[in-house]
Amino acid sequence: MTTSLSLRNTGSTGLLLAFVIIALLSLVLAVFVGVADIPPSDVIAVFTGHGSQQAQSVIMDIRLPRIVTGILAGVHLAVAGLILQSVTRNPLADPSIMGVSQGATLAVTIFLLFTVYIHYSGSTTVAELPLEWLPAVGTVGGLLAGGIIYMLAFRLDLGPLRVTLCGIAVGAVLQALAIGLIAGWGSARMEVLLEWLSGSLYARSWEHAAFLFPYTIAGLAVLPMIRRPLELLRFDASTARSFGLCYRRQFSLALLLSCALAASAVGTVGPIVFIGLIVPHLARFLAGKRIALVLPLTIALGAVTVTLGDLVGRLIGQADEIPIGIVTAISGVPVLIALLRKTP
Repeated sequence: MTTSLSLRNTGSTGLLLAFVIIALLSLVLAVFVGVADIPPSDVIAVFTGHGSQQAQSVIMDIRLPRIVTGILAGVHLAVAGLILQSVTRNPLADPSIMGVSQGATLAVTIFLLFTVYIHYSGSTTVAELPLEWLPAVGTVGGLLAGGIIYMLAFRLDLGPLRVTLCGIAVGAVLQALAIGLIAGWGSARMEVLLEWLSGSLYARSWEHAAFLFPYTIAGLAVLPMIRRPLELLRFDASTARSFGLCYRRQFSLALLLSCALAASAVGTVGPIVFIGLIVPHLARFLAGKRIALVLPLTIALGAVTVTLGDLVGRLIGQADEIPIGIVTAISGVPVLIALLRKTP
Protein backbone atom coordinates (compact mmCIF):
# COMPACT_ATOMS: atom_id res chain seq x y z
CA MET A 1 0.00 0.00 0.00
CA THR A 2 2.88 2.35 0.83
CA THR A 3 4.46 1.66 -2.54
CA SER A 4 1.15 2.26 -4.33
CA LEU A 5 0.66 5.56 -2.47
CA SER A 6 4.20 6.63 -3.32
CA LEU A 7 3.67 5.88 -7.00
CA ARG A 8 0.39 7.81 -6.97
CA ASN A 9 2.05 10.85 -5.37
CA THR A 10 4.90 10.65 -7.87
CA GLY A 11 2.42 10.54 -10.76
CA SER A 12 0.50 13.50 -9.33
CA THR A 13 3.67 15.54 -8.96
CA GLY A 14 4.69 14.66 -12.49
CA LEU A 15 1.30 15.70 -13.88
CA LEU A 16 1.41 19.03 -12.09
CA LEU A 17 5.01 19.65 -13.17
CA ALA A 18 4.07 18.88 -16.78
CA PHE A 19 1.33 21.51 -16.79
CA VAL A 20 3.57 24.07 -15.10
CA ILE A 21 6.06 23.51 -17.92
CA ILE A 22 3.24 23.83 -20.48
CA ALA A 23 2.19 27.12 -18.87
CA LEU A 24 5.75 28.45 -19.12
CA LEU A 25 6.05 27.31 -22.74
CA SER A 26 2.74 29.02 -23.55
CA LEU A 27 4.08 32.24 -22.04
CA VAL A 28 7.27 32.01 -24.10
CA LEU A 29 5.31 31.25 -27.28
CA ALA A 30 2.97 34.21 -26.73
CA VAL A 31 5.96 36.52 -26.25
CA PHE A 32 7.73 35.36 -29.42
CA VAL A 33 4.68 35.12 -31.72
CA GLY A 34 2.30 37.91 -32.64
CA VAL A 35 0.85 40.13 -35.33
CA ALA A 36 4.06 42.15 -35.56
CA ASP A 37 6.72 40.00 -37.22
CA ILE A 38 9.70 40.24 -34.89
CA PRO A 39 12.57 37.75 -35.39
CA PRO A 40 13.30 35.54 -32.35
CA SER A 41 16.80 36.99 -32.16
CA ASP A 42 15.33 40.49 -31.74
CA VAL A 43 12.96 39.25 -29.04
CA ILE A 44 15.87 37.73 -27.13
CA ALA A 45 17.85 40.94 -27.62
CA VAL A 46 15.05 42.90 -25.91
CA PHE A 47 15.49 40.85 -22.71
CA THR A 48 19.27 41.28 -22.81
CA GLY A 49 18.95 45.04 -23.17
CA HIS A 50 20.13 45.28 -26.79
CA GLY A 51 16.87 45.21 -28.75
CA SER A 52 15.69 47.87 -31.17
CA GLN A 53 13.29 50.57 -30.04
CA GLN A 54 10.47 49.05 -32.08
CA ALA A 55 11.01 45.55 -30.70
CA GLN A 56 11.30 46.97 -27.19
CA SER A 57 7.99 48.79 -27.56
CA VAL A 58 6.11 45.79 -29.00
CA ILE A 59 7.43 43.26 -26.47
CA MET A 60 7.56 45.28 -23.26
CA ASP A 61 4.67 47.68 -23.78
CA ILE A 62 2.17 45.58 -25.76
CA ARG A 63 2.70 41.81 -25.67
CA LEU A 64 4.09 41.23 -22.20
CA PRO A 65 1.56 43.31 -20.21
CA ARG A 66 -1.43 41.75 -22.00
CA ILE A 67 0.04 38.26 -21.47
CA VAL A 68 0.58 38.86 -17.75
CA THR A 69 -2.87 40.42 -17.39
CA GLY A 70 -4.40 37.44 -19.20
CA ILE A 71 -2.57 34.93 -17.01
CA LEU A 72 -3.74 36.62 -13.81
CA ALA A 73 -7.32 36.90 -15.09
CA GLY A 74 -7.30 33.26 -16.19
CA VAL A 75 -6.11 32.14 -12.76
CA HIS A 76 -8.79 34.24 -11.06
CA LEU A 77 -11.65 32.93 -13.19
CA ALA A 78 -10.53 29.30 -13.03
CA VAL A 79 -10.05 29.27 -9.25
CA ALA A 80 -13.34 31.15 -8.70
CA GLY A 81 -15.14 28.54 -10.81
CA LEU A 82 -13.56 25.66 -8.89
CA ILE A 83 -14.57 27.16 -5.54
CA LEU A 84 -18.14 27.87 -6.66
CA GLN A 85 -18.58 24.37 -8.11
CA SER A 86 -17.37 22.92 -4.80
CA VAL A 87 -19.42 25.00 -2.36
CA THR A 88 -22.64 25.05 -4.40
CA ARG A 89 -22.23 21.39 -5.41
CA ASN A 90 -23.27 22.49 -8.88
CA PRO A 91 -21.09 21.25 -11.78
CA LEU A 92 -22.38 24.11 -13.98
CA ALA A 93 -21.39 26.86 -11.55
CA ASP A 94 -19.08 29.65 -12.70
CA PRO A 95 -18.69 33.37 -11.80
CA SER A 96 -22.02 34.18 -13.45
CA ILE A 97 -23.85 31.88 -11.03
CA MET A 98 -23.22 34.40 -8.24
CA GLY A 99 -24.19 37.33 -10.45
CA VAL A 100 -20.61 38.62 -10.37
CA SER A 101 -20.24 38.87 -14.14
CA GLN A 102 -23.66 40.48 -14.51
CA GLY A 103 -23.00 42.95 -11.68
CA ALA A 104 -19.72 43.98 -13.26
CA THR A 105 -21.44 44.28 -16.64
CA LEU A 106 -24.14 46.59 -15.27
CA ALA A 107 -21.60 48.75 -13.42
CA VAL A 108 -19.37 49.12 -16.48
CA THR A 109 -22.40 49.85 -18.67
CA ILE A 110 -23.57 52.65 -16.38
CA PHE A 111 -20.05 54.04 -16.13
CA LEU A 112 -19.51 54.16 -19.88
CA LEU A 113 -22.97 55.33 -20.89
CA PHE A 114 -23.84 57.89 -18.22
CA THR A 115 -20.63 59.18 -16.65
CA VAL A 116 -18.77 60.12 -19.78
CA TYR A 117 -18.34 63.72 -18.67
CA ILE A 118 -18.14 65.66 -15.41
CA HIS A 119 -18.67 69.40 -15.02
CA TYR A 120 -16.66 71.46 -12.59
CA SER A 121 -18.73 73.91 -10.54
CA GLY A 122 -18.44 77.50 -11.69
CA SER A 123 -16.68 76.50 -14.88
CA THR A 124 -17.61 75.39 -18.35
CA THR A 125 -14.67 73.01 -18.44
CA VAL A 126 -15.68 69.47 -19.26
CA ALA A 127 -13.45 66.52 -18.44
CA GLU A 128 -13.89 62.94 -19.56
CA LEU A 129 -13.78 60.33 -16.83
CA PRO A 130 -10.70 58.19 -17.47
CA LEU A 131 -11.07 54.66 -18.79
CA GLU A 132 -8.41 53.67 -16.27
CA TRP A 133 -11.24 53.57 -13.74
CA LEU A 134 -12.94 50.75 -15.63
CA PRO A 135 -11.36 47.77 -13.76
CA ALA A 136 -12.21 49.29 -10.38
CA VAL A 137 -15.78 50.08 -11.45
CA GLY A 138 -16.31 46.55 -12.75
CA THR A 139 -14.79 45.01 -9.62
CA VAL A 140 -17.02 47.05 -7.31
CA GLY A 141 -20.09 46.13 -9.36
CA GLY A 142 -19.22 42.44 -9.25
CA LEU A 143 -18.59 42.49 -5.51
CA LEU A 144 -21.83 44.35 -4.82
CA ALA A 145 -23.79 41.79 -6.84
CA GLY A 146 -22.12 38.93 -4.98
CA GLY A 147 -22.84 40.68 -1.69
CA ILE A 148 -26.52 41.11 -2.53
CA ILE A 149 -26.87 37.44 -3.39
CA TYR A 150 -25.01 36.40 -0.23
CA MET A 151 -27.27 38.55 1.95
CA LEU A 152 -30.41 37.16 0.31
CA ALA A 153 -29.17 33.60 0.77
CA PHE A 154 -28.10 34.38 4.35
CA ARG A 155 -31.58 35.57 5.26
CA LEU A 156 -33.13 32.48 3.70
CA ASP A 157 -30.87 29.60 4.64
CA LEU A 158 -27.37 29.97 3.15
CA GLY A 159 -27.73 26.56 1.55
CA PRO A 160 -25.99 25.81 -1.77
CA LEU A 161 -29.28 25.44 -3.65
CA ARG A 162 -30.59 28.78 -2.40
CA VAL A 163 -27.33 30.51 -3.28
CA THR A 164 -27.53 29.10 -6.80
CA LEU A 165 -31.16 30.12 -7.26
CA CYS A 166 -30.53 33.62 -5.89
CA GLY A 167 -27.51 33.96 -8.16
CA ILE A 168 -29.46 32.97 -11.25
CA ALA A 169 -32.38 35.27 -10.43
CA VAL A 170 -30.37 38.36 -9.47
CA GLY A 171 -27.91 37.79 -12.30
CA ALA A 172 -30.75 37.65 -14.82
CA VAL A 173 -32.18 40.94 -13.54
CA LEU A 174 -28.80 42.68 -13.66
CA GLN A 175 -28.10 41.36 -17.15
CA ALA A 176 -31.51 42.53 -18.36
CA LEU A 177 -30.91 46.01 -16.93
CA ALA A 178 -27.53 46.24 -18.65
CA ILE A 179 -28.96 45.14 -22.01
CA GLY A 180 -31.84 47.59 -21.65
CA LEU A 181 -29.46 50.46 -20.99
CA ILE A 182 -27.29 49.53 -23.95
CA ALA A 183 -30.30 49.32 -26.24
CA GLY A 184 -31.84 52.57 -25.00
CA TRP A 185 -28.85 54.90 -24.90
CA GLY A 186 -25.95 55.37 -27.26
CA SER A 187 -22.55 56.66 -26.27
CA ALA A 188 -19.26 57.75 -27.71
CA ARG A 189 -17.80 54.88 -25.71
CA MET A 190 -20.09 52.20 -27.15
CA GLU A 191 -17.18 50.62 -29.00
CA VAL A 192 -15.23 50.32 -25.75
CA LEU A 193 -18.26 48.81 -24.04
CA LEU A 194 -18.86 46.21 -26.75
CA GLU A 195 -15.18 45.25 -26.71
CA TRP A 196 -15.27 44.83 -22.93
CA LEU A 197 -18.49 42.78 -23.10
CA SER A 198 -16.88 40.34 -25.55
CA GLY A 199 -14.02 39.66 -23.11
CA SER A 200 -10.82 41.11 -24.49
CA LEU A 201 -7.17 41.67 -23.63
CA TYR A 202 -6.82 44.39 -26.26
CA ALA A 203 -4.75 47.36 -25.06
CA ARG A 204 -4.29 45.87 -21.61
CA SER A 205 -1.27 47.47 -19.96
CA TRP A 206 0.96 47.06 -16.94
CA GLU A 207 -1.57 49.13 -14.98
CA HIS A 208 -4.18 46.40 -15.51
CA ALA A 209 -1.74 43.71 -14.39
CA ALA A 210 -0.83 45.79 -11.34
CA PHE A 211 -4.53 46.14 -10.49
CA LEU A 212 -5.03 42.36 -10.55
CA PHE A 213 -1.80 41.40 -8.80
CA PRO A 214 -2.83 42.17 -5.17
CA TYR A 215 -6.00 40.09 -5.64
CA THR A 216 -3.90 37.24 -7.02
CA ILE A 217 -1.44 37.30 -4.11
CA ALA A 218 -4.21 37.51 -1.52
CA GLY A 219 -6.23 34.77 -3.22
CA LEU A 220 -3.30 32.37 -3.53
CA ALA A 221 -2.36 33.06 0.10
CA VAL A 222 -5.85 32.11 1.30
CA LEU A 223 -6.19 28.99 -0.87
CA PRO A 224 -4.08 26.69 1.37
CA MET A 225 -6.24 27.73 4.33
CA ILE A 226 -9.46 26.64 2.63
CA ARG A 227 -8.16 23.49 0.95
CA ARG A 228 -9.60 21.09 3.53
CA PRO A 229 -12.83 23.11 3.96
CA LEU A 230 -13.36 22.91 0.19
CA GLU A 231 -13.22 19.12 0.40
CA LEU A 232 -15.82 19.10 3.18
CA LEU A 233 -18.08 21.77 1.66
CA ARG A 234 -18.90 19.30 -1.09
CA PHE A 235 -21.04 17.48 1.50
CA ASP A 236 -24.24 18.71 3.12
CA ALA A 237 -24.02 20.95 6.17
CA SER A 238 -24.65 18.26 8.80
CA THR A 239 -22.03 15.92 7.33
CA ALA A 240 -19.46 18.71 7.08
CA ARG A 241 -20.10 19.74 10.70
CA SER A 242 -19.62 16.14 11.83
CA PHE A 243 -16.00 16.45 10.63
CA GLY A 244 -15.55 19.54 12.80
CA LEU A 245 -16.06 22.15 10.07
CA CYS A 246 -17.50 25.54 10.98
CA TYR A 247 -19.82 25.36 8.01
CA ARG A 248 -21.21 28.90 7.88
CA ARG A 249 -17.86 30.62 8.35
CA GLN A 250 -16.00 28.49 5.80
CA PHE A 251 -18.88 28.69 3.31
CA SER A 252 -18.86 32.49 3.60
CA LEU A 253 -15.07 32.72 3.28
CA ALA A 254 -15.07 30.56 0.15
CA LEU A 255 -17.83 32.64 -1.45
CA LEU A 256 -16.04 35.89 -0.58
CA LEU A 257 -12.79 34.65 -2.11
CA SER A 258 -14.47 33.44 -5.30
CA CYS A 259 -16.41 36.68 -5.71
CA ALA A 260 -13.30 38.83 -5.17
CA LEU A 261 -11.25 36.84 -7.69
CA ALA A 262 -14.03 36.75 -10.29
CA ALA A 263 -15.04 40.41 -9.88
CA SER A 264 -11.47 41.69 -10.28
CA ALA A 265 -10.91 39.55 -13.38
CA VAL A 266 -14.22 40.45 -15.04
CA GLY A 267 -13.76 44.13 -14.21
CA THR A 268 -10.35 44.13 -15.88
CA VAL A 269 -10.82 41.99 -19.00
CA GLY A 270 -14.58 41.57 -19.30
CA PRO A 271 -16.70 38.43 -18.91
CA ILE A 272 -14.52 35.80 -20.60
CA VAL A 273 -16.88 32.84 -20.84
CA PHE A 274 -16.22 29.16 -20.12
CA ILE A 275 -12.91 29.64 -18.24
CA GLY A 276 -14.53 29.35 -14.83
CA LEU A 277 -16.76 26.50 -16.01
CA ILE A 278 -14.49 24.25 -18.08
CA VAL A 279 -11.04 24.59 -16.48
CA PRO A 280 -12.09 23.10 -13.10
CA HIS A 281 -13.77 20.17 -14.88
CA LEU A 282 -10.64 19.58 -16.94
CA ALA A 283 -8.47 19.70 -13.80
CA ARG A 284 -10.69 17.17 -12.03
CA PHE A 285 -10.75 14.97 -15.12
CA LEU A 286 -6.94 14.87 -15.10
CA ALA A 287 -6.34 14.75 -11.35
CA GLY A 288 -9.41 13.08 -9.91
CA LYS A 289 -11.05 14.48 -6.77
CA ARG A 290 -7.87 15.22 -4.82
CA ILE A 291 -8.27 18.91 -4.11
CA ALA A 292 -4.58 19.18 -3.17
CA LEU A 293 -3.73 18.47 -6.82
CA VAL A 294 -6.85 19.92 -8.45
CA LEU A 295 -6.18 23.40 -7.04
CA PRO A 296 -2.66 23.93 -8.47
CA LEU A 297 -3.66 22.19 -11.69
CA THR A 298 -6.60 24.57 -12.04
CA ILE A 299 -4.23 27.51 -11.61
CA ALA A 300 -1.88 26.21 -14.31
CA LEU A 301 -4.71 25.36 -16.72
CA GLY A 302 -6.34 28.77 -16.21
CA ALA A 303 -3.10 30.49 -17.18
CA VAL A 304 -2.54 28.20 -20.19
CA THR A 305 -6.10 28.50 -21.50
CA VAL A 306 -6.20 32.29 -21.50
CA THR A 307 -2.67 32.67 -22.86
CA LEU A 308 -3.24 30.30 -25.79
CA GLY A 309 -6.78 31.58 -26.42
CA ASP A 310 -5.54 35.15 -26.69
CA LEU A 311 -2.69 34.05 -28.96
CA VAL A 312 -5.12 32.26 -31.28
CA GLY A 313 -7.35 35.33 -31.44
CA ARG A 314 -4.40 37.57 -32.28
CA LEU A 315 -3.05 35.30 -34.99
CA ILE A 316 -6.38 34.56 -36.68
CA GLY A 317 -7.66 38.14 -36.60
CA GLN A 318 -4.28 39.77 -37.25
CA ALA A 319 -4.78 43.56 -37.02
CA ASP A 320 -8.52 43.07 -36.35
CA GLU A 321 -7.93 40.61 -33.55
CA ILE A 322 -10.65 38.28 -32.32
CA PRO A 323 -11.46 38.87 -28.62
CA ILE A 324 -10.49 35.98 -26.39
CA GLY A 325 -14.09 35.72 -25.14
CA ILE A 326 -15.18 34.69 -28.63
CA VAL A 327 -12.33 32.16 -28.90
CA THR A 328 -13.20 30.53 -25.57
CA ALA A 329 -16.91 30.50 -26.43
CA ILE A 330 -16.32 28.71 -29.75
CA SER A 331 -13.74 26.24 -28.43
CA GLY A 332 -15.34 25.74 -25.02
CA VAL A 333 -18.52 24.03 -26.17
CA PRO A 334 -16.88 20.96 -27.81
CA VAL A 335 -14.42 20.65 -24.91
CA LEU A 336 -17.28 20.68 -22.39
CA ILE A 337 -19.25 18.10 -24.37
CA ALA A 338 -16.19 15.84 -24.59
CA LEU A 339 -15.61 16.12 -20.83
CA LEU A 340 -19.26 15.35 -20.06
CA ARG A 341 -19.19 12.30 -22.31
CA LYS A 342 -16.17 10.91 -20.44
CA THR A 343 -17.50 11.77 -16.98
CA PRO A 344 -19.64 9.06 -15.37
